[in-house]
Amino acid sequence: MKYMLLIHQGDTPTPRDPEAWARLSEDEQKAVYADYQAINETPGVSPGLQLGDPSTATTVRVEGGETLTTDGPFVAVKEALGGWLVFEADDLDSAIELAARIPAARMGGAVEVRPVQEY
Repeated sequence: MKYMLLIHQGDTPTPRDPEAWARLSEDEQKAVYADYQAINETPGVSPGLQLGDPSTATTVRVEGGETLTTDGPFVAVKEALGGWLVFEADDLDSAIELAARIPAARMGGAVEVRPVQEY
């Protein structure tokens, strides 16, 4: 079964916010990079991509056959998706175990695990 792990950054310090990132010690910063590298090297993981800041988003809707666009994200910025990866695992427990290793899950964010529906 494939699982999509959606990484919600929340208040997690990232290098994209230099002030917040600087609050982490050098060892903590190195640990975050090492954790993501180890996750990307885990068998069954297909690394995803980091997403741009929510402020760069464009939301698209179609109403009455007309395409409507809105600048910015649809969700509250704090809840915005920061990145994703796909993990092929034997069961949900394995996907949850991997999600718990993602730094955002322990640093103020969350990781949403969803089965991928393949047709």
